[in-house]
Amino acid sequence: MEEVSLNYWNKLAEQTIVISSLLGGFSITVIANFLISEVNTRLHRYLLVCATLSASFFLITVFSMTNILLKTTKGYPLDLIENSLTAPKLIGGGSFYLGIVSLVLLISLSGWTKSRRLGLFTTIVGLITLIITFMMTAI
Repeated sequence: MEEVSLNYWNKLAEQTIVISSLLGGFSITVIANFLISEVNTRLHRYLLVCATLSASFFLITVFSMTNILLKTTKGYPLDLIENSLTAPKLIGGGSFYLGIVSLVLLISLSGWTKSRRLGLFTTIVGLITLIITFMMTAI
């Protein structure tokens, strides 16, 4: 297996930062709406947990990928130590996927707040979204 170039990691980190920032911002918006809401059912608490996990995972991804972006940018003032990108790659990649799973779970559960029929619909859409997302991101 061929080693991935630093330039590739730089561009990948850049794109992942943008995507994670947008999805994390969306998750934080959902959290804010739940915090000001007067409804306090078990389902709403689960939705708040999913949104909080999603925002947290995407925030971790942003900082992990920023670490990679800085270390792989031309002009980085320190020597790049072999394997110094391993931890940010694993943490950033793992938290990105966990953020996606949390966000899809949030989408899947959201319909249940209105009706059983809408809950089934959002659950099916969420599962399809998760499957297609993982198919498109598989290496």
